[in-house]
Parts: sequence; structure tokens; C-alpha cells
Amino acid sequence: MMSKAVKIPGPDHPITITPNAARVVVTLGGRVIADTRRALTLQEAAYPAVQYIPREDVDMELLERTEHATYCPYKGDCAYYSIPSGGERSVNAVWSYEAPYAAVKDIKNYLAFYPGRVDSIEER
Repeated sequence: MMSKAVKIPGPDHPITITPNAARVVVTLGGRVIADTRRALTLQEAAYPAVQYIPREDVDMELLERTEHATYCPYKGDCAYYSIPSGGERSVNAVWSYEAPYAAVKDIKNYLAFYPGRVDSIEER
């Protein structure tokens, strides 16, 4: 089996993870999917910032794990969840690094949502 490339964040590809002081609420179809005051904001290179939410603050009953998986050389293997109540639009709407690399170990057991696959990700 080929080994996967592992890259360490650096000046050419910085990654920062900082606690978000705001309350972050994710909604879909009028339901609150996630509500936390413990979100982490991950800023990677020039990409838009992503809110990672602890699993305990996500209604996991509304999510369904999928077979979809991706790999990031900076963060590791990524697992996905769909939100069945959102239908086709919310397939693989949620992602999680369950065994992230050391550089981003803080996001272990956190979930992130694609903004276009839920109704809103609000910072209150």
C-alpha cells in the first residue's frame, strides 16, 4: 500500500486554530443541528475560515455517516455525514477528522458543516 504524503503547515500553507468567542448555531429546515459556545475557528491558507463544532454540541441523531472519505495531507483522513432531513442538498454536508495529524489535533471529535448544504451557520 502506498503511504500518504503528510505535510506540516508552515509559512507557505499556514493553519491556525483559535477558540471562537461567539455562539455558533447551525440550522437546516427550521431545526437547530448544532449550537455551541465552544467552536474552534480553523483558518487554512487563503481558504475561508471554517467553524469546527464539538460533537457533544451537535444533534448527532440528525446525522447519518456516509461511505464518502477524503484525505488532506495537512489534516489527515476525513469522514463525512449527511443530514437526511435536508434531502439531496445535504448529502455529505458535514465532515470530521477523527484522527487528525498532530498539527491540527485540536479538531479531533469536532465537526464542520458546508455552508451551502445547511440553511445557516450563524455566529451570534
